[in-house]
Amino acid sequence: MPATVGDVVKCLSKMIDVLHENKEYLTELDSAIGDADHGINMDRGFQAIAKKLPELGNMTDVGAILKACGMTLITTVGGASGPLYGTAFLQAGTALVGKQELEPGDLLVAGEAALKGVVMRGKANLGDKTMVDALTPAIAALKEALAAGANAAEALEKASIAAETGMKETIPIQARKGRASYLGERSIGHQDPGATSSFLLIRTMAEIAHDTGF
Repeated sequence: MPATVGDVVKCLSKMIDVLHENKEYLTELDSAIGDADHGINMDRGFQAIAKKLPELGNMTDVGAILKACGMTLITTVGGASGPLYGTAFLQAGTALVGKQELEPGDLLVAGEAALKGVVMRGKANLGDKTMVDALTPAIAALKEALAAGANAAEALEKASIAAETGMKETIPIQARKGRASYLGERSIGHQDPGATSSFLLIRTMAEIAHDTGF
């Protein structure tokens, strides 16, 4: 069953709740290797999206909804999170412009576009201890699952597991991008907050897809 605009808005609403619930956790992670504001910034950005949910729910174009979210994040979130997550949503939205419903394959199209945007904007690669370390294996797992005939919920569950693994694999590596890179070897032993928030969002997508029968 295709995902509707209502399903997309429901997913955004759940993302808002999840990031609010994990605000202190994400900020605690960031306090070890960053500016101690990742959770605060992400919550601020998604609370701004929350205020626009009634308006977004009246749209019929999934791509336009995601692009509106991207612009909201860019204009309200501080630090690197705003530009990076904003770019992810903008690129995903651009890839889905004109879509009134989503098929499983559309998730891969949007995901690949989002990842490409994040890599280009942040100049980060796999192993740099950033959100890319969660997103890259997640998109690869999504692609593999869909190619094997999985439905959206099953594929997103595989992506969620891969994102969690990638998130945990940031702990033993040294940061090579962002504020954390200034710490050098002292960044080793800490989980990257950006990879963590990426995992939380992908897990939320998987849960909503399961709940809606997507």
